[in-house]
Parts: sequence; C-alpha cells; structure tokens
Amino acid sequence: MFSRAVFALTPFFGRLTVTSEIKLRLPVGSIFVANHDSMADPAVVLTALRRLDLEPVVMATAGLWRVPLLGRALTRGGHIPVHRRTAHAALSLDAAAEALAGGRHVLLYGEGGLPRRKDAAPGAPEPFRTGLARLAQASGALVVPVGHAGARRISSGSPAKQVAGVLTAPLRRPRCHVHIGAPLRLPAETERGTAAARTAVTEAWRTAVRAAGEKALAHPPK
Repeated sequence: MFSRAVFALTPFFGRLTVTSEIKLRLPVGSIFVANHDSMADPAVVLTALRRLDLEPVVMATAGLWRVPLLGRALTRGGHIPVHRRTAHAALSLDAAAEALAGGRHVLLYGEGGLPRRKDAAPGAPEPFRTGLARLAQASGALVVPVGHAGARRISSGSPAKQVAGVLTAPLRRPRCHVHIGAPLRLPAETERGTAAARTAVTEAWRTAVRAAGEKALAHPPK
C-alpha cells in the first residue's frame, strides 16, 4: 500500500524520467544503492524503480517510524528502520540480510544521511559508510547503483523552506531524473568495496544530472 501511494502521488510533485542500464532480469535479492540529497528523493527513487516493476524494501532512519500512520505503513511494507549511532545499528544490516535471503530487493543510501548545505543544486555523493560493502559481502548480493537529480528542487534547505518547496512543487513541477546503472559485484575487501560502490553511484548521478538539465556543484559548500 505504501509503495502504491508513493507511485500515485509522486508525479504530482514533479516531472520524472527514468533511464536504466539493466539488460537482463535481476536475480532476486539484489541491493540498490542511491545517492541521498533530499527528503523527497526516496519517493522519487521508489517511483522510478516501480516503473521497472522493482519494489525493494528500504533501509531508512528509524525516526520515520515515529511518524503517525507512516510508521505503520513502513512496517507493513517490510521496510527496515536504521537506528543510527546506537547499539542497535547493526541490527538493520541483519534485517536487510534476511530480506535479501528471502528474495526481496533492498534499497539503501550509502552516505547514511543528508548533506547539510542549503542550496537546491545537485552535489556529488558524499563519502559512503561501510555498511553497504559489509552487507554485500555477507549476502553475496549484486549491487545496483542508482543516481538521481532534481529532488532538491522539491525539498531542500531549512525546515521552513522544505515545507514551502513541497507545497509549491505541484505548481512548479521540477524535473527529476533517475538513472539505474549496471549491476556489479563489489570487491570483497570492505574499503575497496565501499569505494567501488561510491564510484558507480557517482557515475549514475552524473548521468541523472545531465538528463535533468541540472548544473552540478563542482565543490558543494559545507
């Protein structure tokens, strides 16, 4: 139900286009990893994947489960809360490994959080955390890089600016693009695997930036 709601509502907030380098049917239990630069981008990415008949479970910050109705919808969909910087953080990787073993695709964000800058322009993916590489090692799953651009035109900046952006997006209808790169198998060593994943997502992001007609920041402000 959550996936259907996202798929139905997202087109009202922007014009979404999707490209993909996936040539063959993905094996069950693949890991999608995307750049993360806006509160709006999970909806954009999920909508793009659903257009390709792909419905992954999402690893997302545990705070979303405290939002009335949304938390219940996330639980019913099998999505995975991530308790960042707590003793329970590792449990999310265990839950993701179980989902992969059960034949579900998993979507996660390698950066582990949002950038702090206030502008609406796209910036290259920030350094990745090691959880993705460790999950890929433990599960043996293929990794599918996902790059997107344009979601910051829907929501970015201060809390007030984010709310204003969402409220005005149906009138502005900013252009968003999601590019799904070719699946890859990460190197077994954690540091190399993390770097390879970030490189692949960055390439997919560059493709999305060009397709969305955006101008990326060469050196995003801190």
